[in-house]
Amino acid sequence: MLLLDVFVQAGLGDFLIKTVLMALVLMGGSHLLTGIEIEDFSRALIVAIVLAFLNATLGRVLDFITTPLRWITLGFFSLVVDAALLMVAAYFLKGFSVKSFGWGILLAVLVAIANIFLHL
Repeated sequence: MLLLDVFVQAGLGDFLIKTVLMALVLMGGSHLLTGIEIEDFSRALIVAIVLAFLNATLGRVLDFITTPLRWITLGFFSLVVDAALLMVAAYFLKGFSVKSFGWGILLAVLVAIANIFLHL
């Protein structure tokens, strides 16, 4: 029990909960959007972890580079960056595919809506 408390205090518990919830959102998105395919829930968990890593690394760089465009578009260009990260993840991961950039934008919208509720 003490070890679990250490992980929860370090934020690992929050990360795991948000990762599982994001995997559920990705699975829901694959069922709602015909252009998104995810094999199973374990693949969705892997995709959620890879997306967290991409957002923490490449996403930060792209957000910095595209700051003027995000200001001009009142933040909506962030959906383009998120769709690009989804396309990168789909390129490298088997069992996860995004048919086109348009489907990536729609999945990015679903993920953004879910993130609003996850970070309340």
